[in-house]
Amino acid sequence: MEEVIIYTDGACSGNPGPGGWGSILMCKGNTKEISGGKKDTTNNVMELTAVIEALKLLKFKCKVNLYSDSAYVVNAFNQKWIYGWMKNGWKNASKEPVKNKELWQELYELTKVHNVTFIKVKGHSDNEYNNRCDEMAREAIKEL
Repeated sequence: MEEVIIYTDGACSGNPGPGGWGSILMCKGNTKEISGGKKDTTNNVMELTAVIEALKLLKFKCKVNLYSDSAYVVNAFNQKWIYGWMKNGWKNASKEPVKNKELWQELYELTKVHNVTFIKVKGHSDNEYNNRCDEMAREAIKEL
C-alpha cells in the first residue's frame, strides 16, 4: 500500500468570518500543495475541509499519516468521538446535534477508503509543513 504524508491547517479571520485552508501531500519524494477559502465560515469548517480535500486527491487506497494542529479533527478519531456521534444519531455528549455533520460524514467515508492515522502537531511552532499550511490558509483568505 502506498504511503502518503499529509499536513493540513485551517484558518479564519474572525470566527465566523472569511476562512482558508491549506494542505501538503507528500509521496515518494513528490510534494503537492493545495489550498482554498470561503467567504463566511468557521475555523473548524476550514480544518475539516483541509483534511477532506487532501484525502479526496488520493486516487487509490493509501496508508496515510495525517498531521494536523486541530485537536477537533485529531481527537474526533483518536478519542473515538466520531463513533459515539454516529451511534447517537449524530448527537454529541450533551445530546446536541453535532456541528458540521455533513463534513464529518464525508471525512468518515474517506477514512473507510484509506488507512488514516491522525497525528496532532503543535500549531504555530517549529513544524515547517504545518507553518506552510497555515501560510497557505492565510493567503487563501487574502485572495477572497
